Amino acid sequence: MIFFSKMRHAMKRIILALCMIMIMIMIMTVAGFAAPQSATGAASKDLSPSAQSVAAARKAVSDKPMEYAGYNLLATALVRDAQETSDASFYSQAEDAVKKSLEMAPNNFNAEKIQASILVGEHDYPAALEAAKTLNKRVPDDVTVYGLLTDANVELGSYEDAEDSAQWMLNLRPGNLPALTRAAHLRELFGDAEGAYELMDLAYQSTPPTETAERAQILTQMGCLRLASGSTEAAERLFQQALTSFPGYPSALGNLAQVRITQKRYDEAVALLEQRDQAAPHAESLYDLAEALQLAGRDKEAKKTFADFETKSLAESLRKDNSNRQLVFYYADHAHQPAKALRVAQQEYAWRHDVYTLDAYAWALHVNGQDAEARKQIETALAVGIRDSRIFAHAGEIGLKLGDRAAAQSCLHEAVSLHAIGSDHAQLVLAQLSRPNSQR
Repeated sequence: MIFFSKMRHAMKRIILALCMIMIMIMIMTVAGFAAPQSATGAASKDLSPSAQSVAAARKAVSDKPMEYAGYNLLATALVRDAQETSDASFYSQAEDAVKKSLEMAPNNFNAEKIQASILVGEHDYPAALEAAKTLNKRVPDDVTVYGLLTDANVELGSYEDAEDSAQWMLNLRPGNLPALTRAAHLRELFGDAEGAYELMDLAYQSTPPTETAERAQILTQMGCLRLASGSTEAAERLFQQALTSFPGYPSALGNLAQVRITQKRYDEAVALLEQRDQAAPHAESLYDLAEALQLAGRDKEAKKTFADFETKSLAESLRKDNSNRQLVFYYADHAHQPAKALRVAQQEYAWRHDVYTLDAYAWALHVNGQDAEARKQIETALAVGIRDSRIFAHAGEIGLKLGDRAAAQSCLHEAVSLHAIGSDHAQLVLAQLSRPNSQR
């Protein structure tokens, strides 16, 4: 595998492309190109780029309702809106637009690509993978299809296949932005945080300032990389920058709250998470909020929020787009119902083996006393290369339960060295081990 061996060449191409973009912007300015118009003809300056795209696409459909291309544009814009706002209802609207497009032009390739991207957005990764494989056979050199293959394989834990697909993206179009961000995520999973950050920074520098949502997303991912490596101040700056680019961006709000938790500014974390929950009301948001409320000493509110989370999470538990990993940790660590934790973990493990699902499954096995199998699962996760303080901490506690003190201490020290979420707990466990006559 020559993963990113052509990166220098790609960077030259990106610089050239940026120059071309700047020239085009200058030409458009001189030519007096108008601002995007809404369906009523009014300028849409106050709308986000994705909302402008939706408005423009709806107008295209209205103007030429018998042309399938307009429905493809609308579906694409709606998928982007769903990604920006975390509002899954946009995926349903996109599905309707794709269905209309395919009724007019059966088997049109662009509509089927959008259909696969909707499956990814709805977390139906097995179906998305099969759809992308079918499309890849039809058109073997489509970069977008390789991106879909990468996404689905990453979420299912098929990392070698994901790496192959990402490499093809770079081979076909060196330095393209979708490939850079996907490659960065793989680098992170493989334990190369600095390499991941460099790729994300390159992607950010190559993203036009007008693409505010994309820039906010990239900045947030860069902040996550810094936070996971213990660079809290750098992470905070990046999350704040993301929120300046895209005010109220849910992912940036949630991750800035994690920074506040590491700083022990729990009430501020609660406020940020409440804001995120209002912007993107998902079960995962409630779980994070409940944990923050508990840390802030607001136990009554935490108890109610945990209860709300459980109700909402159970309602979606059988769907692919669920909060099952959080539900596992709720039952294992907060509700102290290990049998329920294991049942949910087994359900999720039955269809995906990514590192985070393996971690949740291992922890559920651990709290049920099945530590030999728990160790097997968490070692499989760590073998990918990921450096996550919580996973290291879990591996350390599982090792202790099995009596492997040396391996446990090694994992706990790794967790502490990252100075990230999970490090404090690992430090407490290590402190207990250092006490005379410790039986742990």
